Amino acid sequence: MTEAPIPVVKVRMPPRESLLPALERVLYSGMIGEGEEVYALEREFAAQFGLPNALAVSSGTGALHLAFVTCGVRPGDDVVTTAMTAEPTNTTILQVGARPVFADVEPDTGNLDPDAVARAITPATRAICVVHYAGYPADVRALREIADYHGIALIEDCAHALGARDAETAIGTVGDAAIFSLQAIKHMTTGDGGILTVRDPDLLDAARRLRWFGLSKGVPRTEVDIQVAGFKYNMNNVTAVIGRQQLLTVDDAIARHIATGRYFDQAFGPLDAVQPARVRKGSSPSYWLYTLLCDDSERIEQALIAAGVTASKLHRPNHLHTVFAPYATPMPGLSAFYARLLHLPCGWWVSDQDRERIVSIVADAVT
Repeated sequence: MTEAPIPVVKVRMPPRESLLPALERVLYSGMIGEGEEVYALEREFAAQFGLPNALAVSSGTGALHLAFVTCGVRPGDDVVTTAMTAEPTNTTILQVGARPVFADVEPDTGNLDPDAVARAITPATRAICVVHYAGYPADVRALREIADYHGIALIEDCAHALGARDAETAIGTVGDAAIFSLQAIKHMTTGDGGILTVRDPDLLDAARRLRWFGLSKGVPRTEVDIQVAGFKYNMNNVTAVIGRQQLLTVDDAIARHIATGRYFDQAFGPLDAVQPARVRKGSSPSYWLYTLLCDDSERIEQALIAAGVTASKLHRPNHLHTVFAPYATPMPGLSAFYARLLHLPCGWWVSDQDRERIVSIVADAVT
């Protein structure tokens, strides 16, 4: 029987012996909507990942929408952003009626180039949205300085970067707001879901109301007053209990991503014709995807696929989509990065033998 290919991404669930009893307890508790399981997940997630607070919502995209609205992005504003990301980063900017302004990326990381961001700022700019692409931390310190100088918000899209760090600081703590994705194939999943965190605790209360139509939870519906129209972005207890069970083992899963990512960094470093994506000094990636830059990415991709290892570029630069065509601009750094880009599996499902074989396949393909 032919073995299944090693996937680039994979759904991870907690052990059934702990998850199923917890799910059964919630499913038959009489309270499956937003409740104590959600609030416990928020507290535990914030504590585990070093965040000032956490607001659990129905998706990472919903969290990003709340981040933009809470940080004051309004119709007609500009948001400086990256085109090297999953599309929801930028469709959400359109959703709030703002304009995505694409800044170039560093050709050896795929992350926003702070110099390009600084050049893209105009009087219409209301925020910078930075993505820690593939789990590699961007230069948030430089972007924080730019945002502060211009009096605009910095929003971190950490959908790929759960568990990553910048120096001694957890990713997601430098921006005015940050979001994490708990979608099916991320480091940690709740089936679908997301987390919003904000630096200003006063903004957290506003975001909490926006999560639930603009209403305050815990107040009789006959006594509440909607002042700003909100959304239905709340998480439910069924989703939250999966998240709480995930937190019990997710550190081990992230550690395995990191261990394999570092193994690849060491193994690919000496090879000609390939280059590990640069890890910014002082940062610690969480390697949601392993990023290899190749002189002939298509040749290496085909060699891996032929050997039963899934590899791909995974994302399409957003400015190539019709909906973003009006905002396209020359981005030589992104063009150089994307031409050489190849993502390899490096998750918790990649065994020691798998990663040795992956290195051997790549080495054979470039010699």
